Amino acid sequence: MDRWHAMRVFVKVGETGSFAGAGRQLNMSPPAVTRIVSSLEETIGARLLTRTTRSVRLTDAGSRYLEDCERLLHELNEVEAAAAATFGKPTGTLSITAPSMFGSLFVMPLVTEFLDTHPEVIGRAVFADRIVNLMEEEVDVAIRIGHLPDSGYAAIRVGEVRRVICGSPAYFQRKGIPEMPSDLAEHRIIATTNAWSSLEWKFGMREKTNVRIAPRLFCSTNEAAILAAVDGWGITRVLSYQIAARLDTGELRTVLSDHEEETLPIHVVHSDGRHASAKVRSFVDFAVARLRANRHIN
Repeated sequence: MDRWHAMRVFVKVGETGSFAGAGRQLNMSPPAVTRIVSSLEETIGARLLTRTTRSVRLTDAGSRYLEDCERLLHELNEVEAAAAATFGKPTGTLSITAPSMFGSLFVMPLVTEFLDTHPEVIGRAVFADRIVNLMEEEVDVAIRIGHLPDSGYAAIRVGEVRRVICGSPAYFQRKGIPEMPSDLAEHRIIATTNAWSSLEWKFGMREKTNVRIAPRLFCSTNEAAILAAVDGWGITRVLSYQIAARLDTGELRTVLSDHEEETLPIHVVHSDGRHASAKVRSFVDFAVARLRANRHIN
């Protein structure tokens, strides 16, 4: 006896309250339905149904077994759907969002490599310094920096970044190195005017310190602020990944490291969970592995 098939037949009998009704929905004869349920009762050693000439009624054991069967069949459907999505062939349009600079530096190379590997997938990159609504804007995968709200989306942590104060070695040679956050008042500050910028810089993990800054230069993008710092004009505050390459070359150095806030996590987020399509599941697995191997965010 196929136990899963027998459970499906029994559930249908329990739902319809008759062997004939279950048979009509399953395209089976009432005697065949009866035989399967009787065989199931014999196998588990319990009476599941009380039969009369006009109706079929669940016993107490049958009611409990019906609930368990419904749960198990639902879980089986989820497992099969997840397997189909995982092992299916990636096709269709794949939309990915990330913060602008992170997307340009780290996500775009992943997207193009993924598209090379999967020629039946069309890529769509939405790089923006705002929270892109996955459902409203029909985006499949998001890379988020920062602590996540409880959204119900599937999220996989891949790394972390820090907010850092930086400037060029030439600038610090001329102006000196700030030792405390309050020392920033004696320095040229380069600030950004994007959606996440603030004129109050926060410091410290346990003991919090807020410093009100008075920028001499405002830039609309992080890239512009970083370039001004590289040129030795002043000090700016950015996320560590944004200057990682320039730290490697020595063009910039960080200061006030002992006063940094706690790190910000990076997650790969998608909305479909275990039922993700092949294109989403394949890209998520690919992106997670590559981002976790990136030394600039780990």
